[in-house]
Order: sequence, then structure tokens, then C-alpha cells
Amino acid sequence: MKYRRFGRTNWQVSEIGYGMWGMAGWKQSDDEQSAKSLDLAVEKGVNFFDTAWGYGEGHSEELLGELVRRHPKSKLYTASKIPPKNFQWPAKPEYTFEESYPTNHITEYVEKTLDNLGMERIDLMQFHTWDDSWSHREEWQRAVEDLKRAGKISAMGISVNRWEPENGMKALKTGLIDAVQVIYNIFDQNPEDELFPLCEELDIAVIARVPFDEGTLTGTITKETTFPEGDWRGTYFVPENLNSSVEHADALRPLVPEGMTMAEMALRFILENNTVATTIPGMRKQRNVLANTETSDGQPLSPKLYEELKKHRWVRKPTSWSQ
Repeated sequence: MKYRRFGRTNWQVSEIGYGMWGMAGWKQSDDEQSAKSLDLAVEKGVNFFDTAWGYGEGHSEELLGELVRRHPKSKLYTASKIPPKNFQWPAKPEYTFEESYPTNHITEYVEKTLDNLGMERIDLMQFHTWDDSWSHREEWQRAVEDLKRAGKISAMGISVNRWEPENGMKALKTGLIDAVQVIYNIFDQNPEDELFPLCEELDIAVIARVPFDEGTLTGTITKETTFPEGDWRGTYFVPENLNSSVEHADALRPLVPEGMTMAEMALRFILENNTVATTIPGMRKQRNVLANTETSDGQPLSPKLYEELKKHRWVRKPTSWSQ
């Protein structure tokens, strides 16, 4: 496993992190299977784990706390997210600051996360949604400063809305945000335009989420794919999105090198960008842990392939189903 500097925190984090959404928020989650996958990830060198209160109303946080206690000799970086008060994802311009992150709500959910983790301090707490119209509000700024001063959080971050990488840049300029989590993959290259240069300038860590475009970049989703009732992907992959996503993924198939899967190619594309501190694929099953961690071997894609993949940028705008 290769490690990268996590912005101005100076943490050395595994470039392949662990996204824990699938361990509480989807159907067919199984705690025993989750624990085995998490333990295997630690064995393979993963030390950055990202969860949220919204993943099973704190259950995923509980699983992370148990993991940390099972590995007392390993430094595992813990990251979670505060849900918006209105429990609406993503943030929309019409949602007010008071509806989303008033001070008492921020404090309450940091405490809930710490209780779920069974810890006195979390390494990284993040706002799970964001709209830059809130950036000037002193209430959240004071709350972050107070939480850091009290030793309850070491660093603060924001998770940027889907396909809105610039909607967070004002917050970064306040000096109170240490990390930004943004969708970045072969299709979603827009963060490279404005967000990444600002993060480099301000020494803010970048967490690349959704590395497989919710599954299309694994090459396993087809136009006939269906999802179990209650699975979030069933509301995301409406026909309009499913058909287009599969077509874009199919266009990549001729580029996948012999002996490499599309998922591996997708991860290696992200790792080519040195602005990214870590990427956080979901890895509910052990075979996925093994496959994903093996990409962290320091072997770059060929320059020719990388340039070809750059041509597959897919510019999208938020819609009613993009969530």
C-alpha cells in the first residue's frame, strides 16, 4: 500500500481508503461479512475509513468504532459526516442554513458520532451536504473552532454535491476546512478545472469518492440490471441514467488492457492525480478489498492509455434523480 499526505494535517493516509456506505445503508448488509472485509483492509494497509451518521443512522459508525478497537496497534484514521438537519440530500439552493446546519445540530451530531464510535475524538468530521451560500455564516465557523479546541475533532471537511465541484470553494477559502470530498473518476473530471488547483493552493486534502460511478465503471452493470427493493441504486439508475451510463462504460471496454479489469483501470486513473490524497471505494466483500488494494502498487497507467481515458470526460448537471 502506498501512502499520501493528507493536506495540511500531514497525516499519511492510504491512497486506497474505505467507503463504508454499503455496510449499513443498503439491503443485504451483513455485519459479520463487513467486519471480515474491514479487518482484511487493515491487513492490506488501508488506514483511512470514511462513514457517516446517515449510513444506517449511525450503525456504520458503530462498525468503524469496533474496527478501531480490534486493531489497537494500528493508526486508523476515522472520518464521518454530520447529516443536514432537514435530512435532505443533496443540499439545494433553497435550503436555508438554519434548516441545514445550525450550531446546536452540529454539536449534537458530533456527539452522536463519538458515542457511536465509542471514542472521545474523531480525526475528520465533515458536513454531509453543502451549499456555498452558507459559507459566510459565523455560526458554523465558530462551532468548528470550538469542536477543534475541545479536542472532539482533529480536522473538518465538506462533502460536495454530485456534479457541483465548485459549490464549496467559498467554504474552503474560510481557512476552517481541512478536506473536501468530491466525486472524481474517469467520467467526472470536472474537479480538475477549479477545485483541485484551489486545494493545492490552500493545502486542503482531497478525498475522491464514487470512483466507480456508482457501479458503471466496474463494467458489471448492463441495461437489464435491476436492484433489490429498497436499494438506493434503484432510484439513481432510472432508465434515463442507466442507459446512458452503460453506453459510456461500454465505450471504455476496448481500452481495458489485457489482464486488467475495468474497475482496476478506473482506480488507477484516479491514482494518477497527485492532488488526490485518497479514494474511497465501497468494499463490502473481501474479494473487492483484495482487488482494490492491489491497485496501490505504484505502477502508473501507460501515458497513452491515460490520455485516452481523459477523453471520456462526461459533463453532467444535477437532476431530480442525481441525488
